[in-house]
Amino acid sequence: MNTIISNGTPISYNLYGNGPATLLFVHGSFIDQRYWKEQVSFFKEKYKVVTMDLAGHGESGTNRDEWTLQSMADDVVNLIKELHLDDVILIGHSLGANLSLMAAAAYPGPIIGFIAIDNFKNLATPLPAEYDSQVEAIIESSKTAYADTNEQYARMVLVSAATPLWITDKVVNAFRNSYEPMGQQTLPQFFVMDRIERAALPLLKPKLNLINVNYMPTNVDALEKHAVNGYTLIEIAGTCHYPMLESPKALNEALDEVIDGVLEAKIIA
Repeated sequence: MNTIISNGTPISYNLYGNGPATLLFVHGSFIDQRYWKEQVSFFKEKYKVVTMDLAGHGESGTNRDEWTLQSMADDVVNLIKELHLDDVILIGHSLGANLSLMAAAAYPGPIIGFIAIDNFKNLATPLPAEYDSQVEAIIESSKTAYADTNEQYARMVLVSAATPLWITDKVVNAFRNSYEPMGQQTLPQFFVMDRIERAALPLLKPKLNLINVNYMPTNVDALEKHAVNGYTLIEIAGTCHYPMLESPKALNEALDEVIDGVLEAKIIA
């Protein structure tokens, strides 16, 4: 495990292989870079592969008084700068895709491709007003019953009754045991993610490539409206939000296809 210091916090990362492009994998909320194990094994013989633990996750530090999504996105940028990465294809899962979007918008120079995994299913679309009271209740519940609130969310939204038990247990455990100050402070920011997406999308130079799991549908109308620089959508079969655990072969094949397209487009350009 290697580290850089970003915004005063140790950020853990691993680097594997070499090749014509750098694949930078950014994990989602409350999990860590180990979830990318099957992707690292598959791609490290062809590309330079970098994985990282977001601040407050995995082996990265927790020494922040203020936790913001912007600072986490800045950590992604700082890792790219510190390692002098170029020809970077950002690959983000869930929250990691949002942070990667923010990073690509802020530091577009070395970014040649962008891939989101099971995210942007209602791209840049705010929650209907009738959910406001539920959002407030979730935020308040997180302050008094953090672990239970996280578990309830994971079970309701991220897995399903058909999800293999080992995946459900792994995810629920990660959510229950996540770093509480970080989780509590970032939670309200999740509910204004549509604003962040609308601000960043026009600054994203590469096409928005999505690989989504069909256990929950993707709002294609929202993609047509808000993906101003174009998009592709590949849907793979699955029962949960974690294709890297449930369907690593299908995910790797989809990633391979999209990466090939990114590199072909770079050659043509």
